[in-house]
Amino acid sequence: MAQTGVERAARVTVAFTGASGAQYGLRLLQCLLEKEFHVFVVISKAARIVIGTETDLKLPPGTGETEKALRSYLAVETGRLTVCGLEQWTAAIASGSGAPHQMVVCPCSTGTLSAIATGASNNLIERAADVAIKEGRKLILVPREAPFSAIHLDNMLTLSRLGVVILPASPGFYHKPQSVADMVDFIVARILDQLGVEHVLVQRWGE
Repeated sequence: MAQTGVERAARVTVAFTGASGAQYGLRLLQCLLEKEFHVFVVISKAARIVIGTETDLKLPPGTGETEKALRSYLAVETGRLTVCGLEQWTAAIASGSGAPHQMVVCPCSTGTLSAIATGASNNLIERAADVAIKEGRKLILVPREAPFSAIHLDNMLTLSRLGVVILPASPGFYHKPQSVADMVDFIVARILDQLGVEHVLVQRWGE
């Protein structure tokens, strides 16, 4: 049965790559599932190492076991979660006819940034991003690096000119964060804004 526009709008791809900042991606995933989204997740090999280093979450091999581990860690049973293998070329997100209308790479390593900017498509994360660009869909990259080199900045400019949203993991402080979680929520709130998802994670400027 063909999917309706509403059903497609409630689907999003979230990719984790090897940059620091796994907490941003995990919190984003939690928020989307709580909002009843169908989230397709792809995790790079480096991201699995980073997640295990920066959090208490140890991801097991296998997509099914990874789904269970993520749900247990995030303590959320709502929404639909589909973990795709890094070389699962038959996944819906690998094709323009099946991929969600929105994708977020969070955190986004500068290596992934470069691959997407050049259309490398060497794994499912890069291919899904390439699909989003070629289909004119929403693609949000959340780089976490400092400082940025001219190479990184050139790649960001290339992608920005293609309509890709570059949203660096640079939290603000005007909301007076009291914890690391508050700072994570600041960035996740900006991502949700770009996705058009209502939230109350942080107080908006002027409120």
